[in-house]
Amino acid sequence: MSGATLNGLFRETVLRHGDRPAVRDDRTNLSYRQLDRASDALAVRLRGAGVQRGDRVAYHLERGVQVFVTLLAVLKAGAAYVPVDTRYPDARRDLMITRSRPALVVTDSPDSGHLAGLGVKSIRLADLPDVGEGTEPSSGRQEPVDAADPAALLFTSGSSGTPKAVVLTHENLHQFAYDDTLPRLGPEDRVGHVSSLSFDAFHYETWCAFASGAEIVVLPTMPDLVGRDIQRELRRHRISAMLVPTMAFNHVVREDRDAFSPLRILCTGGDVILPQACRDLLAGSFSGRLFNLYGPTEATTACAAYEVRELAPDAASVPIGRPLRGATLRVLDASSRAEVGPGESGELYVAGSGVALGYLDQPELTDERFPRDPFAADGSRMYATGDLVRLDAEGQLHYLGRTDDQVKIRGYRVEPREVERTLARHGDIREVAVLPVGEGEDRHLVGLVVADGPVSLSALREYAEAALPDFMVPSALIRVPEIPATAHGKRDLDQLRHVVAEHQRRDAAYITPRDEEERYLAAIWQELLAVERAGATDDFFELGGNSLLSFRLLRRVSKELGVTLSSREVLTTSRLESLAALIRDRKEAVRP
Repeated sequence: MSGATLNGLFRETVLRHGDRPAVRDDRTNLSYRQLDRASDALAVRLRGAGVQRGDRVAYHLERGVQVFVTLLAVLKAGAAYVPVDTRYPDARRDLMITRSRPALVVTDSPDSGHLAGLGVKSIRLADLPDVGEGTEPSSGRQEPVDAADPAALLFTSGSSGTPKAVVLTHENLHQFAYDDTLPRLGPEDRVGHVSSLSFDAFHYETWCAFASGAEIVVLPTMPDLVGRDIQRELRRHRISAMLVPTMAFNHVVREDRDAFSPLRILCTGGDVILPQACRDLLAGSFSGRLFNLYGPTEATTACAAYEVRELAPDAASVPIGRPLRGATLRVLDASSRAEVGPGESGELYVAGSGVALGYLDQPELTDERFPRDPFAADGSRMYATGDLVRLDAEGQLHYLGRTDDQVKIRGYRVEPREVERTLARHGDIREVAVLPVGEGEDRHLVGLVVADGPVSLSALREYAEAALPDFMVPSALIRVPEIPATAHGKRDLDQLRHVVAEHQRRDAAYITPRDEEERYLAAIWQELLAVERAGATDDFFELGGNSLLSFRLLRRVSKELGVTLSSREVLTTSRLESLAALIRDRKEAVRP
């Protein structure tokens, strides 16, 4: 390794594996040497546009080889990269760009005038020579960078509703890429790139691959991939390693336990992995290694890992494991200064070389969430995750929920995750989410459950009443087909609240489906969404639908009616009567 910088990491790999394939998409593939030359050439352009060491450069690019050329060029120019996913809404994109205050925005969008309106300079890759050629002479000079220099800015959700920009250094990402407690990749591996460019899983797909000389293969994002035959796609592209968001993992394995069988290494992270999903995967044809990764963006993608080999039949959860080599994990009491013993719960704090610099331009929040480590003599910071965990007798960490999830029900403190774990022990329940609803004396819990069979909700309520104090028993249980997830694989709390609200008001607004297409769609929705009835004015997403289920809907309509719809059309035409009218029009168009 040539120093603890990403520039040194990549340079070392080019020296060792220059002729090996580095990255490919549907149009372009580059070896490590070609990628090095292409990024050198673009770095010259960036410096010519005024980019200097310590600057930030945003890129707003479609997924593909050019993303990797650009981020390497930004680093070679001495700057930090700010990835802006093109699938994000315009308002979110603009906020990320203005908050990060980049010296330059690299884009492939023809609408560069919009960026000028934000007060930022931009260059379009289309106006530059083809980066795939990698033939433009380089100056041969890279801006010097230090391990402590910022390398990347990633935005994460803020409790106030405003995203926070996490500043990651070269050292943060370098130690993560080379951490030998992670499942090791090799030059023969092909890593499937399925994450959002703005999500921290992208750093596993990129830097762990680059550190090992593996090849990165650009695939559709995971929600799009779910709409296809995943096993066939993985075999076709010869993918051997992937990091799959937990919610997608839970969903895919439920539908097809052999979907990931071509993989040698399967990592998952971002939410609570379901024990039954692990059992299903391991009982199928998958013969690789399964890892449950844990870590917030502020601790550089992952700081703990657990290899799932087998689970006891009555295991209600999967451990998040032990710390990675570059991390020190402390389970502290309410004072944040004393460690708790095995079996006791406490808040998890992360120390070590993976802890980010903090939040851009938010010193007070940085001081709050990144306090000084009382156990470190050098005064370094640790990160307060807000996650409640416990350490078992074998040294494995178990996730228990959020410290700020506590709610008061009739004066009692309640952790919704505890209710969830109790309901999840019922043999017919695959997944569950419990939400607090209402305020003050009217606050109560509502449970949303995914069941394997025709379990009676009244029987499930009796089960809860036998296991929980009465103030912890959900006042309502709603059966749903899936627990909705965001594009990053996290629980979509807004969507969960919509499901609850829709359940409460849907009966009053019900309109019986009126024709053949509406009745056809209603029958499919009732099956997919696990609802008793679907009316003409009901909305697919308000009934509990999500992007994963929309792909199953599209497959059914295509197979049974010969009508092709797009995921965008389901998103923008989500009322049953409107979607039925669209199907009716398509049927008329193809009818002889």
